[in-house]
Amino acid sequence: MRSCRLYLVTDDLQDLETMKTVVKEAVIGGVTMVQVREKHGDVRTFIERALAVKTILQGTGVPLIINDRVDVALAVDADGVHLGQSDMPANIARQLIGKDKILGLSVENEQQLLEAKHLPIDYIGLSAIFATPTKTNIQKEWGIDGLANAVAQSPLPIVAIGGINASNLDAVIATGVDSIALVSAICHAECPRTAVRNLIG
Repeated sequence: MRSCRLYLVTDDLQDLETMKTVVKEAVIGGVTMVQVREKHGDVRTFIERALAVKTILQGTGVPLIINDRVDVALAVDADGVHLGQSDMPANIARQLIGKDKILGLSVENEQQLLEAKHLPIDYIGLSAIFATPTKTNIQKEWGIDGLANAVAQSPLPIVAIGGINASNLDAVIATGVDSIALVSAICHAECPRTAVRNLIG
């Protein structure tokens, strides 16, 4: 019986009410972390969406992670922040958020994977495992072999993201990866709760 930890990344193209419903249902289904992503709106919209998700997560034990924006994470007192390679440097972000918050970093190639060992981060987001329509500027498609090699090399927990769905999930889990991040497979499911339960297995 397969088993994995699922990390929900919200779809910033969904309206607020749809996003809230997805998060509520996904948490009931069993996701273990939620990242709020907002690539298109302004900072006020981002804060509004983050606060809405924070309210849903209160008392669940599921951490709230903010994508890219340290200022938004601080503004809503999120549990952590996830940085991309073009965002604030991890060392500075750690100084701002403190030692107790969660700090994740997207890693897109082998050089970044090596460098991540020396950064004050808690986990790596390995991107993209497979090509995906939600991310158009992919540097590298890691594939199953690349993911397995990264898991073997990295002393840090790895979250796999990018093009993961029911058809390839077993192969991804078999690499020993710590967690799997999903956007479309949960956000666009007819019933996110059922989708999560089916994916967890």
